[in-house]
Amino acid sequence: MSALLRARRGVISFLWKVKHFSSGKESAESSTLTPMLRHLTYKIKSTGPITVAEYMKEVLTNPAKGYYVHHDMIGERGDFITSPEISQIFGELLGIWYISEWMATGKNSTFQLVELGPGRGTLTGDILRVFSQLGSVLKNCDISVHLVEVSQKLSEIQALTLTDETVALEHDAESSVYMKGITKSGIPIFWYRSLQDVPQGYSFYLAHEFFDALPVHKLQKTPQGWREVFIDVDPQDSDRLRFVLAPSSTPAETFIQPKETRNHVEVCPEAGVIIQILSERLEEKGGAALIADYGHDGTKMDTFRGFCGHKLHDVLIAPGTADLTADVDFSYLRRMTQGKVASLGPIQQHNFLKNMGIDVRLKVLLDNSRDATTRQQLIHGYDMLMNPKKMGERFNFFALLPHHRLSSGDTPQSKSLPPPVAGFGELIWK
Repeated sequence: MSALLRARRGVISFLWKVKHFSSGKESAESSTLTPMLRHLTYKIKSTGPITVAEYMKEVLTNPAKGYYVHHDMIGERGDFITSPEISQIFGELLGIWYISEWMATGKNSTFQLVELGPGRGTLTGDILRVFSQLGSVLKNCDISVHLVEVSQKLSEIQALTLTDETVALEHDAESSVYMKGITKSGIPIFWYRSLQDVPQGYSFYLAHEFFDALPVHKLQKTPQGWREVFIDVDPQDSDRLRFVLAPSSTPAETFIQPKETRNHVEVCPEAGVIIQILSERLEEKGGAALIADYGHDGTKMDTFRGFCGHKLHDVLIAPGTADLTADVDFSYLRRMTQGKVASLGPIQQHNFLKNMGIDVRLKVLLDNSRDATTRQQLIHGYDMLMNPKKMGERFNFFALLPHHRLSSGDTPQSKSLPPPVAGFGELIWK
C-alpha cells in the first residue's frame, strides 16, 4: 500500500488538523448539495480525505459530473471570459508569432498547430484567419490543426466555430482521433483526448489558460515539517467540506525544493509531465510552444480559487458548478524541461502584446472602422488586455524552444546571430 493510502486510511480521523485557507469568496450560506458534492462526500467517507489535486480532477473532469465535461463555461454567459473572447487582436498577434517562428527556423514544408484546451475554438479561429491572410507566405507549407480536448460539449462548439459546414465531420469514439474534419479555410483538423495521441512532427504548440486548470497538490510548512493539504467532510455538517492537514508525510512532499523559502507551495505533477512531453518533442522534431496563463515565477503561495458567474466562488461550496484554478508556477515548468529545451519568460501580457505590435494593429482596425460601436469595442478590448490593473499584468507568456533556435550559427566559424523571438523582444520581419 502506498504512503498516500496509508496516510488516508491508516490514521484515526481526529489526528487530521483542520486548516483554513482562502478558498475564494466566503459564503455565509449553507453548502448547495450538488450531485458532485454527494459523490465526493461518499468517496471521502469510504476511503478518507482526498488531496486537493484529486478534488480538482473529480470536480472538473469526472466523466459523469465534471464541470468541464458538460458545461459551456466561457464567455459572457459563462463563469469566466478569456482574452480571445475579448478581442480578435489577441489571436491575430499569436498567429503572427507562429509565422514569425516558422520563418525564423527555416520555413519548414509542413507544420502542425496543436492547441491544448481550445475553449470555444475562438483563438485557433483567429490564428487560422491570419494564416489565410498571409497565404502567400505560407503557400508552400502543408498545415494541419490538432486540438486536445476532453470535453465533448466544447469539442462540438469548436467544430461549429472552425469547420466547413459543407464537409461532414467524422466521428470515432473508440479512436485516439475521436473527431476530424476540414476547417473553413480548407485545413485538416483533428481532435484528441490526450497530447500523447497527437502525431509527432514539426509542431507549434499553444496552451492558453490550460495549465491553470490542471490539478495541484497544496503543501503547508508546519513545525513538524511539510504537510499536504487534504479535503475532508466537516464532522459538524456532513453536507460541507473542509481543508485539513495530513498528520504525516505524503509522496507529494518530494516536489518541495531543498531551498524553498515559502511556507505554502502548490505543485502540479500533471503539468510537469506535459512539459516533459513537449520538451522531448521540440528537442527531437522542432517547432515551439507558447504558454499564456495566470502565473508567477516561484513566488506566490495560496492561489487556489473558484469562479462562478465571473465572480470569485468558494472552492468547497457547490462543487461541479464553478471553475477551479490555481496560478501556474513558471519556475516549476522551467525545471521540468530538464534542460532539453530553452525557455523564455515569463513576460507580462501587456509587454508581450506591445512587443508584438498591438498598438499598430489597433490603429489599423480603428482607421478602417466607421462604426462607433465597433470602435468602442476595440478600445474596450485593448484596455482589458493591456491595462495592468486588468489582464495586462495578471497574465504571462512563456515559451519553449529548441536550443539551436537561440544559438548562433551551426559551425564555430559562424558568427551570425539568430533572429530575436517575437514578443520577448520587438518583432522584426526579414
